[in-house]
Amino acid sequence: MTHRERVLTTLRRQPPDRVPVDLGGTLASTLNIHTYRRLMKHLGFGDDPPVAFLSRRSNSVLPDERLLRHLDVDCRAVILGNPDVNPEREMPDGSLTDEWGITWRHIGEGHHFINTDGPFCGKEPEPALVKAFRWPDPLDPGRFRGLRSQAQTLRTASDAAIILVLGVGVVHQFQFMRGYAAALEDLIAAPDFVQAFLSRYADFWVRMTECALTEVGDLVDLVMFGDDLGTQQGPVMSPALYRRLVKPAHARMVQAVKNFNKPVLLHSCGSVAAMIPDFIEIGIDALHPVQVTARDMDTAKLKYEYGPHITFWGGIDTHRVLPRGTTAEVREEVRKRIADLAPGGGYVLGAVHNIQAEVPVENVLAMIEAAREFGGY
Repeated sequence: MTHRERVLTTLRRQPPDRVPVDLGGTLASTLNIHTYRRLMKHLGFGDDPPVAFLSRRSNSVLPDERLLRHLDVDCRAVILGNPDVNPEREMPDGSLTDEWGITWRHIGEGHHFINTDGPFCGKEPEPALVKAFRWPDPLDPGRFRGLRSQAQTLRTASDAAIILVLGVGVVHQFQFMRGYAAALEDLIAAPDFVQAFLSRYADFWVRMTECALTEVGDLVDLVMFGDDLGTQQGPVMSPALYRRLVKPAHARMVQAVKNFNKPVLLHSCGSVAAMIPDFIEIGIDALHPVQVTARDMDTAKLKYEYGPHITFWGGIDTHRVLPRGTTAEVREEVRKRIADLAPGGGYVLGAVHNIQAEVPVENVLAMIEAAREFGGY
């Protein structure tokens, strides 16, 4: 099988020749810049390799094609560009600002930028606030400039599955613009405000997505967006709240992609088992990352209950095993997840989230090598 055929077969929940591997195919399944540089050096690709960012906010990279070929990775990412109007940019104090009026800063010793201010922070949560906001243009040409050439280059250079990585979903964007605590409070205290925002942002996202897929729909194989709906202990909102407020917006977003006959990969961290039936109902084809250390995210149980209806993507523990485990523990983690999730097809192997700076190069390579060893059908 080609890499592309392997991934598409897996998305149909049929057994390919081996379990596909993702490293760098989405915003949440790649490498932190520090681990990336160490890995490139370790493999002889240079001490200071050029870096293309998948996300500057999380210091996560778009891996070099040489690395992806060497590791025999099955996926590649295509990403939208910066808008021409109010592009994301670095300010004199080192913070980032974006077209939505959100400020991003380094906090403490972490490698990520954290949203610290937004246009709705500290304001009364009224639907009029959404109406008065100066919304960015979803069709801003900067988003799509070079998008087709990106996809064409990847299609020519490899036989990998190409993933169109789109903007964040309605919940994430609301959290960024409102602030996390207030966004959660508003779900109960100001549902009309929440509903007004989710509906308006879904309008923006759908128009942007339609334009992107008109541009590259013949070249990409699936579409990914992210909306974190879980914590370590459970969902960020009750399933009933999800169904009432968020699910209609998600359904519109998924349908916009389905109109172009493309599978949808949803990224959502945390414990989201209670919402998987809803994801399946609205047509989501694959769920990333399967955060295995979160409550109710037991891989064997998830496969048993939902395996015929949704593909699982990720699953290799980034909480303890990859950063602090031995290479033997990494191998055992890979063996277990393949045993749980791969039977019958429907599993793409990768880390639970971006591989961070503390992960040893040896553990990254152990994950890839074990996927080859245990992943045959």
